Amino acid sequence: MAETSIKELLEAGVHFGHQTARWDPSMRRYIHGERDGIHIIDLLQTEKLLTEAREFCAEIAGRGGKVLFVGTKKQARDSIEKWAEETGMPFVTRRWLGGLLTNFATIKDRIKRLHELDELEKGGQLALLPTKERMGREAELRKLEFNLGGVRDMQRPPDAIVVIDLIAEEIAVNEAKRLDIPIVALVDTNCNPRPIEYVIPGNDDAIRSCDLIVRTLGEAILTSATAWQAAEDARRKREEEERLKREEEQRKKREEQEARQAALAAEATARAEAAAKAGTGEAAPAPGRAPAPAQQQPADPTKKKAAPKQQSPADHKPKPKAKTKTPPPAPKPKAQAAPEEPAAPQPEAQTPAPEPEAEPEPKAPEAEAETPAPAEATPEGAAK
Repeated sequence: MAETSIKELLEAGVHFGHQTARWDPSMRRYIHGERDGIHIIDLLQTEKLLTEAREFCAEIAGRGGKVLFVGTKKQARDSIEKWAEETGMPFVTRRWLGGLLTNFATIKDRIKRLHELDELEKGGQLALLPTKERMGREAELRKLEFNLGGVRDMQRPPDAIVVIDLIAEEIAVNEAKRLDIPIVALVDTNCNPRPIEYVIPGNDDAIRSCDLIVRTLGEAILTSATAWQAAEDARRKREEEERLKREEEQRKKREEQEARQAALAAEATARAEAAAKAGTGEAAPAPGRAPAPAQQQPADPTKKKAAPKQQSPADHKPKPKAKTKTPPPAPKPKAQAAPEEPAAPQPEAQTPAPEPEAEPEPKAPEAEAETPAPAEATPEGAAK
């Protein structure tokens, strides 16, 4: 960012002021003298103050701020439009619309309307409307473009404004002061510099002078804005890369987690299938295992003996023998009564004889064959 030298200021005629009869006493400290009834501005102070103003504008642009260029004079209009467009800053070169800063909410609605009509025109939709309606909207679009074309991209009040000719832009200066917006201004000898934060004493009526001041500020703003934009793009790119990296890591973690869950689910399914197969394998022999109920009756030895005899084939029937043998414990109490009736056991041995008559014939001989057993038991009981 090259500094503007005093030689360049002299060549541009920045040192020429207004006639001595039209001066403002507040500009006394910036006046070097007078010549031929014209005040001469002190360029040493101009050079110093221009440097300060340039640094301020560069700082505003370096942090992404907006600087509004204001200059409706013909001498400054072209240079302001050129450098404002190059730097991407808003500008007003046709007419300052009252309330542009103090009533920005309404101005914002009009800017939105400007964008809507512009899109309709670019899309060719205005041509499809009836003639009267089309002409009305085209006239509205031209009016909005004339008044708000330079601030169509301004979404909020600016951080600073650059003014050429304080007298011509008095409304803009008053609105900026009301909102405490810093003002950078090219101030001639006929203006009051008191409300201005960054005063640049100089000629505001010469085209070359206005162009030099605007170009100096514009270059500083462009350099800082470009650096900020590059840093912002790099930051956004870095954030995008970090976001993609985080998403990739999250995706990998999610896939690993899903894979682990799938593996666990598959393992659990395999275990369940194995358990089911094992269960079916154990359940299949269960019907063939008739002794299973016998395993549940280990407490009763009699039942244990009876179970195999009952399950043993019915061809030979020692089971009834077992049944007949079971009664022997019953005669024991009878054995106590034996001393009273010693001869009773013999008729008791004969008593089973009528039972075979009720039973089938093959059981009768077995009962007869078994009769000696109780007969033998009776003498033992008698002996006791």
